[in-house]
Amino acid sequence: MTDFAAGPVTVLGLESSCDDTAAAVLRCDDDGPQILANIVLGQTDLHAGFGGVVPEIAARAHAEKLDMAVERALAEAGLTLDGIDAIAVTAGPGLIGGVMAGVMLAKGLAAATGKPMVGVNHLAGHALTPRLTDGVAFPYLMLLVSGGHCQFLLVEGAERFTRLGGTIDDAPGEAFDKVAKLLGLAQPGGPVVEAEARAGDPTRFKLPRPLLDRAGCDMSFSGLKTAVLRSRDGLVASQGGLYAQDRADICASFQAAMADVLAEKTRRALELTGAPVLAVAGGVAANQTLRAGLEQVANRAKARFLAPPLNLCTDNAAMIAWAGFERLRRGARDDMTLAARPRWPLDTHAAPMLGAGKKGAKA
Repeated sequence: MTDFAAGPVTVLGLESSCDDTAAAVLRCDDDGPQILANIVLGQTDLHAGFGGVVPEIAARAHAEKLDMAVERALAEAGLTLDGIDAIAVTAGPGLIGGVMAGVMLAKGLAAATGKPMVGVNHLAGHALTPRLTDGVAFPYLMLLVSGGHCQFLLVEGAERFTRLGGTIDDAPGEAFDKVAKLLGLAQPGGPVVEAEARAGDPTRFKLPRPLLDRAGCDMSFSGLKTAVLRSRDGLVASQGGLYAQDRADICASFQAAMADVLAEKTRRALELTGAPVLAVAGGVAANQTLRAGLEQVANRAKARFLAPPLNLCTDNAAMIAWAGFERLRRGARDDMTLAARPRWPLDTHAAPMLGAGKKGAKA
C-alpha cells in the first residue's frame, strides 16, 4: 500500500464541475509536485449559441469526453492506470450533472483498479493552487475569483478555510459574461471584454463601485451590470446604436470599476488578516488589469503577491490532483458512497452566500 505521507505519489485528477472536461496526472516526491499531464477539453463551441453554459449540454459532453481526457492524460504522462497511486475527483460544488459524471467515472476507476479515491472540493482546488505552483506555507490570503464564485479565504490548512467575505449576487466572471452579452460580444465574456477594454477610455462612463461604502469584504456586481445596461440604452436612444469606440469605452469603464472594487476589498482583507501572502486564483485571475491592481495592493501592504500561470487559473484537473494529494497525506479516503454536491462551502461555519450564479451554485 502506498504511503501518502512520503513520496513518490502519482495522482490522477478529474474535473467536470462546469464546462471544462479535464484530467491530469500529478507526481509528488521529495523534489515537490510535478505536473506530468494536464488535459482540458473545452465546450465553448457547444454553448456559443446560447449566451452561456447550458447544464444539460455540459453534463452530456462530460459523460462523452471524460474517458478521452483520462486516456490523453495517461498517454502524455507515459503511464497506464497501473502507474497511478490514487484518484482525486471534483465532488462539488458545481453543475450537478457534470459533477456526477466525474464522480461516477472516479468510482468506476477505483473499483476496477483497487486504487484509493478522494473527493475534492472544487474551490479547495483553486484555493490550494499556490501550494502546487509555489510551495506556499500556511496561512495565506486567497482571493478566489471566477465565473461562479468570488470570495476571500484565509487558508490556514489543507482543509481549514475562513471566509472573510464574498459576492452577494453575481460573481465577477458572470458579470463579464453578462456585459459581453449586453454589448453583442462573443462568449465567454471575460477575455472578450478585456480585449475590447484595451482600446477604451476607462473614465468615459461613471459606473458605480458597489458596497465600497459598506464595511467589510462583501461584494456586489449585479448593480454594476445594470449600470452598463443603462449606459448602453442611453447611447442607443441618443445616437441610434453603438459604435465600436462606445463598446470599447463601456468595457474599459466596467473593467475599471470591477478592478477598483476588488482592490479596495482586498486591501481590507489584508488589513484584517495581516496575511504575509496574497494569492489570487480562478478564471478571472487571468485578467491582467485586475491582476495589476491586486499586485499594487499587495505591494503597499508589504505582502507577497502570487497568481498562478494562466493555464492553472481556469478550471483544470492538476489543481484537483494536488488538493486530493493534500487530503490523501492527511489520511483521507472516500468509498463508493461519495456523493456529488451542487453546494459545498469551504468554510462550514460561515453563513451561506446569497444567490446562485449562472455557472454554478455559490458556496
